[in-house]
Amino acid sequence: MTSAARLSARVGGIAESATLAVDAKAKAMKAAGVDVVGFGAGEPDFPTPEPIVRAAAAACADPKNHRYTPAAGLPELRAAIAAKTARDSGYQVGAGQVLVTNGGKQAVYEAFATLLDPGDEVLLPAPWWTTYPEAVRLAGGVPVDVMTTEQRGYRVSVEQLEAARTPRTKVLLWCSPANPTGAVATPAEVEAVGRWALEHGIWVVADEIYEHLVYGGAEHVSMPVAVPELADTCVVVNGVAKTYAMTGWRVGWLLGAPDVVRAATNLQSHATSNVNNVAQVAALAAVSGDLSAVAAMRTAFDRRRRTMVRMLNAIAGVTCPEPDGAFYCYPSVKGVLGRSLRGRTPGSSAELAELALDEVGVAVVPGEAFGTPGYFRLSYALSDADLEKGLTRLAGLLAEAR
Repeated sequence: MTSAARLSARVGGIAESATLAVDAKAKAMKAAGVDVVGFGAGEPDFPTPEPIVRAAAAACADPKNHRYTPAAGLPELRAAIAAKTARDSGYQVGAGQVLVTNGGKQAVYEAFATLLDPGDEVLLPAPWWTTYPEAVRLAGGVPVDVMTTEQRGYRVSVEQLEAARTPRTKVLLWCSPANPTGAVATPAEVEAVGRWALEHGIWVVADEIYEHLVYGGAEHVSMPVAVPELADTCVVVNGVAKTYAMTGWRVGWLLGAPDVVRAATNLQSHATSNVNNVAQVAALAAVSGDLSAVAAMRTAFDRRRRTMVRMLNAIAGVTCPEPDGAFYCYPSVKGVLGRSLRGRTPGSSAELAELALDEVGVAVVPGEAFGTPGYFRLSYALSDADLEKGLTRLAGLLAEAR
């Protein structure tokens, strides 16, 4: 029996998460004693705030957390997420419209699985986060790329979306601030896209995981707040990972109309049952607390953002727009490709990323992982010292290109 015949086409065709693969390779090299600077993983370098950790420690000793709990999430956490959403974005939902998930990824998949039938198309502004198209395919849908450019700040326009729309278009994936580019749509753009989706009966899955990470004059606007009439056909996904430095705790959530949340909860009840109770209690402490720790992290990210943009743009052949949100830069490295470098001639950003890791111990994620070859994604969610060390190494390597 061939390998292909042993696996279902649905699962056998799923690509490995490129961002996690790069991070895993970098960590393996570090474990082997290699000095590696990792720009690959999208996770804050800060520890989870102490009050959250203390709440989790106390939860471990409480016997009620040793048992099954409702698949949709602890009732007190669902209520707290609804309150936090109203506080932070102005979007008003009831606790019954909240489903607590095993991280934001599960929320994304369950949203698509709940909305899509085989052959339904999902518009994905590109560059997109590497999980989006795989989650669409796993749910039976068809991802449709809508290309953006650095010249327009990687922000998609209504005209581009309309050009990509077909009778099979069912969902638009919306992410602002965006991964991997850090692009933030203006309030006017959010409203225009929302009204376009409403006009054409297109669902919106809005990923708001980076809502608090905006800089300068940029502003995060929740689409169902900008266009209240869209609320019945908009699913919002979010989580504690990025805002509270809790990537490993694996708590996210999905907000939507009651019938959508009920259906997604039914799916989750068979897939994973409830989210880990101790992690849910930690998330409850996070979303119920103030945002002082978040503000401190954002200040550090802002400083690192400006340093990274400056250092990248000083490298010949590299151009980097200034991101307005999240904690990523997405520079073009097209000016370096096809040139001789340490006995190799990288013809793609994937080959150049491999060379950078092998030669100078710098781990980046190539643009191929996000649907746009010719670019790198670099996270600036690492220490100032490591950021400057890694970029100095990368600059020295690329200066050798001939």
